[in-house]
Amino acid sequence: MKYRNLGRSGLKISELSLGSWLTYGNSVEAKKATNIIKQAYEVGINSFDSANVYAQGEGERIVGKALEQYPRESYILTSKVYWPMGDGVNDRGLSRKHVFEQLHSSLKRLNKDYLDIYYCHRFDSETPIEETLRTIDDFVRQGKVLYVGVSEWTAAQIAEALGVADQYLLDKIVVNQPMYHMLDRKIEEEIIPFCENKGISQVVYSPLAQGVLTGKYKKGKGLPKNSRATDETANMWMNPYLTDDALEKVAKLELVAKELGVKLSQLAIAWILRHPSVASTIIGASKPEQVVENAQASEITLSNEIISEINKILKDS
Repeated sequence: MKYRNLGRSGLKISELSLGSWLTYGNSVEAKKATNIIKQAYEVGINSFDSANVYAQGEGERIVGKALEQYPRESYILTSKVYWPMGDGVNDRGLSRKHVFEQLHSSLKRLNKDYLDIYYCHRFDSETPIEETLRTIDDFVRQGKVLYVGVSEWTAAQIAEALGVADQYLLDKIVVNQPMYHMLDRKIEEEIIPFCENKGISQVVYSPLAQGVLTGKYKKGKGLPKNSRATDETANMWMNPYLTDDALEKVAKLELVAKELGVKLSQLAIAWILRHPSVASTIIGASKPEQVVENAQASEITLSNEIISEINKILKDS
C-alpha cells in the first residue's frame, strides 16, 4: 500500500480507504464487517470512513468497535454531519447546534476521543458558513477534530469557505470528498483544478460505480441474482450506470484490463489514482477478499498509452 499527503497537510493517508456507506449496519452484519476492517488494516489501509447518517449511527458503532484492537495513532478515522438524524427542525444541517450535538454523538458511538477528519456532508444554504466553520474550528482547538473536510461542495462554495477562514483565522479545509469514477468525471472540469490551486486533496467515493465497474453487469444479460442492482434500497445509486451506453464502455474496459492481466475493478481504481490530487479512494466491501483484490490496485502504474486508450473509450458515445 502506498500513502499520499492529504492536501498541504502533513497527514499521510493510504491510497485506498475503507468506507461503510450502504454496508455496515445495513447489508453487512457486524461480525463480517469486523473481519473486513481487520483485513483492510492488515493490507495497509489506514483510513476508515464513516458518517453519522450511515444506518442512523449503527455504521459508526460497528467501525468504532472493530478498530478498538488497534492503536489509535495507527489509523485515520472520519465522520460527517449534515443529513437528518431525527424529526426535529434542528436535527439536520450545519447549524452550530446540530454540528455540536452530532460531533459528540459520533464520538460516543465510535467510542473515540477525536476524529482525524470531520466532513460537512453537504453544503447548507440556510446556515452562514462562518457559523459552521467557527463551530468546527472550536473542535480543532479542543483537540476533538484534527482536519476539516467537505463533501460534494461546489468550487464556489469551497472558495467562499476559504475566504471566511482567512477572514476569521479559522482552520482551513484540506480535503473534499466527491463521487469520482470512470463513468462520472464531472469533478475534473472545475473542482480538481480549483482544489489543486488551493492545496485541497480529493478523497473520492464510489470508485467502482456501485459495482458496475467490476464487470458483473452485462448489456442485454439482465441483472445477476442477489446483486446490489436487485436491492431496491441500494440500486437507486447505480441505475444511471446500467444504461446500454455505459455497459458498452464497461465491456471495452474489460478488454483493456484483460490485456494488462488485472481485474476491471483494479484497473478502475488505478485509473483514479493516476491523478495526483486524489489522495485516496474509498472502497466498499462485503467480504475480506474484495479488500485484498482492490488494495493491489495501489501497486498498478498505468502508462500514458493505456490512459489515453481508456479515455478514448470513456469519451465514445
